[in-house]
Amino acid sequence: MTAPSIEIGGTVDPAFRAVADAFAANFEAGTETGASVCVTVAGRTVVDLWAGWADQACTRPWERDTLVNVWSSTKGIAATAAHVLAGQGRLDFEAPVARYWPEFAQAGKANLPVKYVLSHQSGLVDIEGEKTPGISRNWDAICAALAATHPMWEPGTANGYHAVTYGWLVGEVVRRVSGAASFGAYLREAVTGPLGADFWVGLPASEHHRVAEIHREETPAPAASGAPATPPAPDSPRARAMVLAGPAYAGAPNSPEWREAEMPGINGHGNARSLARVYSALANGGEVDGVRLMSAADVERAAALQVASQDLVIAGLTRRTLGFMLPFAELGDVRPATAFGHGGAGGSQGFADPASRVAFGYAMNRMSSAGGVSGAMDPRGQRLAKAVYDSL
Repeated sequence: MTAPSIEIGGTVDPAFRAVADAFAANFEAGTETGASVCVTVAGRTVVDLWAGWADQACTRPWERDTLVNVWSSTKGIAATAAHVLAGQGRLDFEAPVARYWPEFAQAGKANLPVKYVLSHQSGLVDIEGEKTPGISRNWDAICAALAATHPMWEPGTANGYHAVTYGWLVGEVVRRVSGAASFGAYLREAVTGPLGADFWVGLPASEHHRVAEIHREETPAPAASGAPATPPAPDSPRARAMVLAGPAYAGAPNSPEWREAEMPGINGHGNARSLARVYSALANGGEVDGVRLMSAADVERAAALQVASQDLVIAGLTRRTLGFMLPFAELGDVRPATAFGHGGAGGSQGFADPASRVAFGYAMNRMSSAGGVSGAMDPRGQRLAKAVYDSL
């Protein structure tokens, strides 16, 4: 949408007016269709804005409670659920996954620790064997396939983005430990429900009318610096990591089947407000508005660097914690080193910065190919985050 002005809904603290200006500038530059941005400081909401359209045809306005698929920004929310269990002493990140998921001991994985799953070091970026139609929407089938799969590399010796499989690997551990009927049910019970965060993994049909349609930008951005110029080998981790997200296995991203499935690595539905709400707890020692998810020490563990190395899937340097990503000053990231969170394909982003007690959420429906999951924020999100820090 390219318009000289855009009607923006919501509220902004006068001290953070620069964020509203940056949000408007993204639309005026023609880089947005519909989007939302939310910022909290010390648990207080200082920015809560939305604007634009929920569909590419620009017939449905983006409203206060519009939801959108946030792709891999879901991973940070899924990791939060695991950290809640760890903080309660129910999940040990050093323990083998097989302690909680016995079938996982197959294919030489008996001693593979939970921490390697959370930090993308397990080598399980794809499944072996036949990929049946719809398998990514069949929780039991995909988890059984992962349990029977050999790692693509020796766990712990390298990191490679578990673009799609991360959600089931972490999600099944959470489901087994919690005893919940599903990962999505536990997430609502332990994280999003207590916080009042409108974020879903497994979106009920009753909420589909609120969902914005995602679409890709018409003109792809140039490849990220350092990205391979030639296609990866078919059997390489980079080539295989996204296969299970294909329509044949996961469904089309705007379809009811996609929205209702539980794929905690790629199909969380929320908005900027719900992302910021979850990260607000992490930015404030594990507690916000009297709701405690975990201790301050648990937050420190969540934010601590686990691995910094060349990623076999992204083909660039990444810095990972136990389920979150750390910012890259080398790529012009405006966030300080104390921030941690997760972005999603196309540009969505959520992060916490305990040092400044800032929590940030950004969600949109026009997918850009600049920035995303490598640790570098999309330029639209960067503009917003810079305005936040300039306003502190």
